[in-house]
Amino acid sequence: MEFTVTQLAELLKATIEGDASAVVHTVCKIEESVPGGLTFLANPKYTHFLYETRATAAIVNNNFNPEQPVTCTLIRVENAYLAFAKLLDFYNQMKRKNQKSGISPLACLSSTAKIGQNVYIGEFVSVGDNVVIGDNVRLDPHVCLGNDVMVGHDTILHSGVKIYAECVVGACCILHAGAVIGADGFGFAQQEDDFTKVPQIGNVVIEDHVEIGANTCIDRATMGSTRIGKNVKIDNLVQIAHNVEVGEGSAFASQVGIAGSAKVGKHCIFGGQVGVAGHITVGDRVMLGAQSGVSNSLAGGRVYLGSPAIPFMEEKKLIIYRKKLAQLYKQVAELEKKLNL
Repeated sequence: MEFTVTQLAELLKATIEGDASAVVHTVCKIEESVPGGLTFLANPKYTHFLYETRATAAIVNNNFNPEQPVTCTLIRVENAYLAFAKLLDFYNQMKRKNQKSGISPLACLSSTAKIGQNVYIGEFVSVGDNVVIGDNVRLDPHVCLGNDVMVGHDTILHSGVKIYAECVVGACCILHAGAVIGADGFGFAQQEDDFTKVPQIGNVVIEDHVEIGANTCIDRATMGSTRIGKNVKIDNLVQIAHNVEVGEGSAFASQVGIAGSAKVGKHCIFGGQVGVAGHITVGDRVMLGAQSGVSNSLAGGRVYLGSPAIPFMEEKKLIIYRKKLAQLYKQVAELEKKLNL
């Protein structure tokens, strides 16, 4: 696919500085640019690459002021990173128009399933009884939908996604390969040296515009629903336990683990390997640094770090103090020696 800079500028509502008739046919990183490529500059650390780029055009912020001559055409926008993301999304939509459609004869569909319009169902997909699949849904090979599952319109389930019985996936969601939705929560009643399984009779409800990474697991509720709010973004290898509730607009990096019945507020951001204990509440707009451990409820609107997680500046001070412990120990030992203690 080829586009002129003028076409791209119209799509992004941008202004052009340079050759408006220039043609681009690929996208590229700014440090690995090629002729005919479109790149972007959002992080000032990469500015020096722009002065030596071979790309034909670059998307930059409106307030970018080059300190050296720039040979490529500049496409100026309010937010270069967001504009580039929109272009990549547009590119993906163009690609999808050329993708497979229809139902593979190797798929296994229940006669009671209700299938929407313009659906793609690939090889070895299994669709259970009373499943409802919306329009424009894509089920890649080896997807498995249990009985009474609902999948909203324009949702994509990549290869190997498993949705257990009675779970709900909203519209415009993306679930990456190997994601498992609705496996039993970790519920056992201990009796002396034995465990009795507590039946998990709830489900999982995933609202609209949610993206879930590869091999992430979201467990079904013991009763009621494990619920993932609208616009939540979840990375690969995340574990969300039974009866957890995640507020809309939150984002979790890889290897986050949230224990049963925890409640996470809206617009929270968790770094990699954050662990949240069960039955606690994390307020709205909380940011947790990587590897933080949350053992108690946290007030909203703050940044936390450490294990147990405490306000960021407090943990930052403790990090500095811990680095000085060896020196402090040595000083105390010398004082004890001088004082004959």
